[in-house]
Amino acid sequence: MDQNAEILKKAISGSLKIIEQDREREIISRRFGLKSNKQTLEEIGEMLSITRERVRQLEKAILIHLQVSAEENQIPELAAAEKLLVRNLTEMGRVAKLSDLADKVYNRDTSAVQRAGIYFIATFAKNLTVVEENDRYNAAVGIADYGDSLELRERVDKIVEVIQKNKEPMTLDQLDNVLDYEHPDHIKAVASISKLLATLNGVWGLAKWPSVNPRNIRDKIFVILESHKQPMHFSEIAAEIKESNFKRKNVTVQAIHNELIKDPRFVLIGRGIYALSSWGYKKGTISEIITNILENAGKPLSREEIVKQVLRTRKVKETTILLNLQNKKLFKKIDRNLYTLA
Repeated sequence: MDQNAEILKKAISGSLKIIEQDREREIISRRFGLKSNKQTLEEIGEMLSITRERVRQLEKAILIHLQVSAEENQIPELAAAEKLLVRNLTEMGRVAKLSDLADKVYNRDTSAVQRAGIYFIATFAKNLTVVEENDRYNAAVGIADYGDSLELRERVDKIVEVIQKNKEPMTLDQLDNVLDYEHPDHIKAVASISKLLATLNGVWGLAKWPSVNPRNIRDKIFVILESHKQPMHFSEIAAEIKESNFKRKNVTVQAIHNELIKDPRFVLIGRGIYALSSWGYKKGTISEIITNILENAGKPLSREEIVKQVLRTRKVKETTILLNLQNKKLFKKIDRNLYTLA
């Protein structure tokens, strides 16, 4: 066992020893999930044959006892663990999502039990504070001097409000220009607590926005094209998705191609090459593109002008455009080099 893990193990063990009654130790251990899955008040009440409310009362009393013991330095093993967590939090921006903090302290992906142990310590350690998990916030731990639970939640809500008003994702530097923080990394630390926010490729936005939290293949394709800002072959898009930070990114090339065909946001502009319709590209054959060009011009156009305009929206060979111009049912040559609609 490495040094940090040993420090935390001793702190948890030393804290539990302060609790005199076996039943109370069992309650707190199960409520925090220190040995296995975290249990509800109802589940513990049924196991101990007491009411849900009685379990809640006992849990509250135990935590108050632990807080008093910590303030009076009656848990000698706690000091080293508290110092360890404060040091890591300082490096992370003084507050961190519980899972991020645990992974950093243990220097690896952590289990639910390992994360529970850190949260347990932070709940009553005098130099630490916690944010409870709910629909809006991830479980988090912060340095007490940086703010209590309410103040931390208010910081999170302010970042969400700024992004909502902006109506599109923002970089940390953009957020830093609006908010009063010592460093953009502190904004990142606070923002990570919010369940309403998501981040991708260095920008932060609302979790419901596909640009920062793509939930399906089509959204992922859109993000890839939008980030590259140029048309791409469907095989290139598939490769980019596999190399990305997306969740569930192991998709087949064929699945990518199928979604590109179905979604009106994507336009086929060459052999397997797709662009975003928001870039000005429109669906249609080369003949249809030429027809639209001549209709919009309202006058005959030279062969060179037609080719130039088609190439703005399609990646095809010039000979392909010229072949389509020979369709006498659609186009009429009225001079050596001028074409109009038939």
